[in-house]
Amino acid sequence: MKKWLCLLIAYSSLLLQIVPAQESDSTRKLWDTAFIDQPKRPGGAPSEKRRYRIATPNVPPNRVAADTVVGVTLWRLRPSRTTDTGERILVQEGSESADWIPERVEADTKLTAGTRVRLSVEAARAGYLYVIDREQYADGSLGEPYLIFPTTRTNAGNNEVKAGRIIEIPTQDDRPPFFTLKPSRSNQVSEVISVLVSPTLLDGLEIGATAQKLSVQQVATWEKTWGGTVGRLEMQGGAGKTWTRQEKEAGADATRSLSQDEPGPQSLYYKPEAESGQPVMVNVALRYGKVTRAARTRRP
Repeated sequence: MKKWLCLLIAYSSLLLQIVPAQESDSTRKLWDTAFIDQPKRPGGAPSEKRRYRIATPNVPPNRVAADTVVGVTLWRLRPSRTTDTGERILVQEGSESADWIPERVEADTKLTAGTRVRLSVEAARAGYLYVIDREQYADGSLGEPYLIFPTTRTNAGNNEVKAGRIIEIPTQDDRPPFFTLKPSRSNQVSEVISVLVSPTLLDGLEIGATAQKLSVQQVATWEKTWGGTVGRLEMQGGAGKTWTRQEKEAGADATRSLSQDEPGPQSLYYKPEAESGQPVMVNVALRYGKVTRAARTRRP
């Protein structure tokens, strides 16, 4: 009996050595098909996992490599109220300062001129993030592309990303810590924000302290190679939720990563059949409501 017991213990020890450790439940994962229109658990108890709805039914979320997904949260700022429970961001206006509250909005929300917005971007893998801004006009044409991230004034130009790491644009320390949406002319219908995640640094880019103008041909080549048909999921019940302490901390601290149980991105962008480990590029259109007059665009 003792001999069999010793053999059992030895065999168990061997299994512990050869079986790989299971991934922690707290490991951040952006993509899980269980998130999509997830039904209630048996007995009627709702799942604790976040749920997403398909916002682009013509692009079904099939054959999606998990590490090619990009998470984006669009925040619309409003003056804070005494009843607010969300985190505030301090806005300096002249000699005075005021607290504003960032609220989530869905990516296809129509925005009015003068709206103050922020972006949170999250990659599903380690790599390097690039963000490009272009104006789009009523005839479908696009304006000149500007690289708005990275810049040397943000993390000294460090644009490394990894799962759970939030990149805020602008940062909490920027002045102002938001963009003001102002169409440059009467037929501008949106700002197109292109988010590019690459496993390696892109060649030929000079990072400066301010937004850099890029070649139209270069951006077109990136889109042709790494863009294409992209789908989108929207977090159910996410719109209107305010900035949380966890999101604020993760955005301010480069060493802080969000866990699986902490708030997820409002919008998930996916490219069916994109190859794992390859660069991926998605477009986020910040659409204007009815534009009544042209105004000068403020770039970061």
